[in-house]
Amino acid sequence: MQGSERVETEMGQGALTLWWKPAPDGAEVTAVTSGEQHVFLPERVRGLPVTALGHHAFSPNRPAPEGEPLCIVCGGGVQGDNPRGIEAVTLPPTMRRVGDYAFYNCSALKELHLAEPMNDWGSGVLMNCGDLRRFFIRARDARVESLAYFADELATELDVNVDFPDGGTARLIFPEYREVLEENAPAHHFDFHLYGSGYPYRHVFRDRALSLQEYDRLFPGLLEKEHDPNCALRLAWHRLRAPRELTEQSEKRYFTYLKSRVGDTLAWLLEERDSRGLAWFLPLSGADANALRTAAETARRLGLTEPLALLLERLGQTAPEGLHKSFDL
Repeated sequence: MQGSERVETEMGQGALTLWWKPAPDGAEVTAVTSGEQHVFLPERVRGLPVTALGHHAFSPNRPAPEGEPLCIVCGGGVQGDNPRGIEAVTLPPTMRRVGDYAFYNCSALKELHLAEPMNDWGSGVLMNCGDLRRFFIRARDARVESLAYFADELATELDVNVDFPDGGTARLIFPEYREVLEENAPAHHFDFHLYGSGYPYRHVFRDRALSLQEYDRLFPGLLEKEHDPNCALRLAWHRLRAPRELTEQSEKRYFTYLKSRVGDTLAWLLEERDSRGLAWFLPLSGADANALRTAAETARRLGLTEPLALLLERLGQTAPEGLHKSFDL
């Protein structure tokens, strides 16, 4: 964009400059520049719904942009061009298509927010987005088809929030896995190996539709394989806290696991400052006095007044005659 070029402006959320061109069903954003960490693409440009994100639109390696520039302004926003500094992107609910390599080499990207239906994902959209873990999806129905795309594209751990049209929610953890080719010199070929417990979780879709029952059935197998115990803890916790379509059998499995790691679960809740979750879990946890005392010490050290009060109350119920330590609120 040359300095003498006049750039139109519109009010919006955040500060960015985008280039756009007409599309058959609205407008396509062909390039985006911003100095913001969280970029919000507008729903409309010049009265047209934004329905497509073009090839390489956010990529640091994008070619010269097509179309007309438009400056989106708001109070206090940061203009600039730092694609490697963008940590979160919110796509508008009007978006239906994302082009090839749209986020290629956006190395700081951690979160993606979108609404379905998203009819067309290009090739390599998320290539080299090594920090991308969290997805927030507003689903059109129970299928959650966009999630099938992300699960297929990314082998890293995924943390997914889904809001369903009926008001229900789900938070799903997809464990990491690794694909490794190892040379077998005597046989003069390479052997293909999968490491980690996440590969089966990439196959909980039927015709791209999410199956929560299949997702839950994988948990015993996860525990039998090489896995990250903290990932398993978070997976079990989030399914219990947002138990959409959770069967009684699966609920029991998840609870059994959290109870077997009650000290770790309490420590994690304190790290997360999740007082509401702690209040829900304590009566169900089966935590003994030692686990409660350790957690209370942690809460005191972190200065967490409300969690400490909850833990002391539970400790008093568990061992009313056996308190030998004092804790200051």
